[in-house]
Amino acid sequence: MLQTPSGGAGHGTAAADSGLMSIGAVLNTLRDEFPDITISKIRFLESEGLVEPRRTPAGYRKFSAHDVERLGQVLRMQRDHYLPLKVIREHLDAMERGEAVPLPTLGRQRDGEPAPEPAEGPAAARIGREELLAAAGIDEQELKEWESYGLVTPLSDGAYDAEAVTVASLVVQLGRFGIEPRHLRVMKAAADREAGLVDQVVAPLKRHRNPQTRAHAEARTKELAGLAVKLHAALVQTALGVRLP
Repeated sequence: MLQTPSGGAGHGTAAADSGLMSIGAVLNTLRDEFPDITISKIRFLESEGLVEPRRTPAGYRKFSAHDVERLGQVLRMQRDHYLPLKVIREHLDAMERGEAVPLPTLGRQRDGEPAPEPAEGPAAARIGREELLAAAGIDEQELKEWESYGLVTPLSDGAYDAEAVTVASLVVQLGRFGIEPRHLRVMKAAADREAGLVDQVVAPLKRHRNPQTRAHAEARTKELAGLAVKLHAALVQTALGVRLP
């Protein structure tokens, strides 16, 4: 039997631990790409089974390079594809098993990309309350405040449309400039008026008996919404005398 040199095991453990990171170090590593990341969000993702850091005898979390890489993947899939955490976890677990699985195409379509196949079930493009809190890096009280101003609105089952993640991210970013949620009520009111105008145009098509005409109404709604967004952006830029890239 090979004899381990005195203290060898301890040196091996120290070498292994030297490659691990504290939760604070992980936060600093991810913050460059994900400025909204918080320690509470990392802990939430751990509680949801997205990452499993080691624990010291004192109970402190220690993250490996693989853990940090996986957290980055989770955050990118939330940010870029608006996927629920359950879908993200199943996708990453399948990849780690060596399975060739395509990325689910839920959430919002990027400009220039082909339209995704319709998702199965009405809840496919939804996000839970806890997931929204984690994605935005806010607490329950802040979310309630946003809801009181109509910035985000839960669906009948308590979940949120995937677009709520985009709204939440923008509210947080505007907050860095001192623009509080209560200041955004004017934007919400303007958006509601624009939506009402679009709805007036397409309402006759939506009520039509012909299924093809009703399908045309949905396409027309998207087209008008896109034009309204572009006009709104152009008017704001003109008013401020700036031009965005």
